[in-house]
Amino acid sequence: MKYEKLEPAAIDQIPVELSGWTPADDRLSISKTFKFRNFVEAFGFMTEAALAAEKLNHHPEWFNVYSRVEVKLTTHDAGGLTDHDVKLAKAMDKAAAGRIN
Repeated sequence: MKYEKLEPAAIDQIPVELSGWTPADDRLSISKTFKFRNFVEAFGFMTEAALAAEKLNHHPEWFNVYSRVEVKLTTHDAGGLTDHDVKLAKAMDKAAAGRIN
């Protein structure tokens, strides 16, 4: 599947469209840190997010320590941000809803 990089105007809309997601200075990725009540909530989020990622066939770079999960999204095949990153970010926000500290 060929991924098309987002246009600069679409990248500029990410902070408006996706609460808490921040484009990197080089505009090739977006990131967000999720803070949960405890490890179980963080792990539950990661499990639900992993299922969404698998369904989209688009996988995050992430790091977890106890109740914190740091996420970075980019589409390596396209060399930057694509619609798949936005879709996965939305799915992750949905998975985090109700679990956030």
